[in-house]
Amino acid sequence: MEKATNLDSTTYPRAPRSGPDRADLTAELASLAAAFRPLLREYAAQGDADRVVPHAVVESLREAGVFRLLTPKRFGGYETDLRTLTEVSEALGQGDGSAAWVGMIISTTNWLACLFPDKAQEEVFGADPDARVTGVAAPTGMGEKVPGGWRVSGRWSFNSGAPYATWAAVGALLKDERGEVVDQALVLIPAAELTVEDTWHTAGMRGTASNTLVGHEVFVPEHRVLSVPAAAKDIYPRSSRDGVLYRASFGPMLLLRLVGPLLGLGRAALDVVTEAAVSKPLSFTVHGRQADSVGIQTQIAEAALKIETARLHIYRAVDKVDAAAAVAPLDYSARAHI
Repeated sequence: MEKATNLDSTTYPRAPRSGPDRADLTAELASLAAAFRPLLREYAAQGDADRVVPHAVVESLREAGVFRLLTPKRFGGYETDLRTLTEVSEALGQGDGSAAWVGMIISTTNWLACLFPDKAQEEVFGADPDARVTGVAAPTGMGEKVPGGWRVSGRWSFNSGAPYATWAAVGALLKDERGEVVDQALVLIPAAELTVEDTWHTAGMRGTASNTLVGHEVFVPEHRVLSVPAAAKDIYPRSSRDGVLYRASFGPMLLLRLVGPLLGLGRAALDVVTEAAVSKPLSFTVHGRQADSVGIQTQIAEAALKIETARLHIYRAVDKVDAAAAVAPLDYSARAHI
């Protein structure tokens, strides 16, 4: 049975309510995420057994503001940046990889929803600032042109966080009246109009509940369609009244978002091995502790260096995406480098 409590305000700080400057806000949110590691570790085994992040953890992530990281301020979000998302995801990943992954996926798919026309954004976030959008970009759906929009059917696999979604952004090829494919798009669909097929049976990251979404002849109005080829060129149908976050380059943003939880998992693995080496013997040797072995010392040092090197590369790329959003789209050379 799931524990009844989620966030104890006497133990865990609440998400910031006012607006410090960007650097301070990033540090505060990352610190808050780090404070949740004991909670995430407490529920990690349950999430693995149940194959879904426990409701208590999802509620705690909501109260901590994780789902609002990339949501516009006009909807009550923090409207931060890719660096903040990466730091928060890394901190969460040190507690539980599945919880960190679900938090990251929902945060960034919320960002995707904010690239759609303003009418669609109002539908998603207007009445629910904590809306949870999940999705699958692969165009495994098909849309047929009908008056006022498209009739979409499809199956979308590996939809992380599906049990907690309120909306889904899924990929589809769009056909005109003659049956010819005219665009590849992401379409926004209320989660209630889709079904979830239980297909996520894995050895690891079981709690992400990355199951398959299924839709049959769902009507999608024109304002809930985002052209992927246009977005790949950083052409979005939204208005420009919000900040630079929504001018970030589409491809690099969606690629780099994935690494925060992985950095956290790497750090957690290193910590587990380092802590165990203090007391764990090295079998079939004269060493009563692994820590006394030069070979083990060298292997741990090499692992630590690889993790630190990865962080340096990732955060350099993340900062490049954030900086470019305030000036001009990244050129193709920068995108290839990332």
